[in-house]
Amino acid sequence: MQQIVMLALILVVFYMFMIRPQMKKQKELKKFRENLKVGDKVVTIGGIHGKILEVAESTILIATDSGKIRLEKSAVSNSPEDQLQK
Repeated sequence: MQQIVMLALILVVFYMFMIRPQMKKQKELKKFRENLKVGDKVVTIGGIHGKILEVAESTILIATDSGKIRLEKSAVSNSPEDQLQK
């Protein structure tokens, strides 16, 4: 009986400190990507900084110093302001 209680406690702690924060982070990232609009500054997962010129269903067009790039929305990591807060 004591082993079952300990196992349950370990699972609860694992959920509270590992799974729950990750789910919250994913939910915030999804909301961020859905609310992208023209004029927003973004950073891609590859580290490219740019300003959004056009938003389509699943893609965005960003302007960078060296030209324009069309990306999937899933390639957007966050905004530069979010990186400064970390």
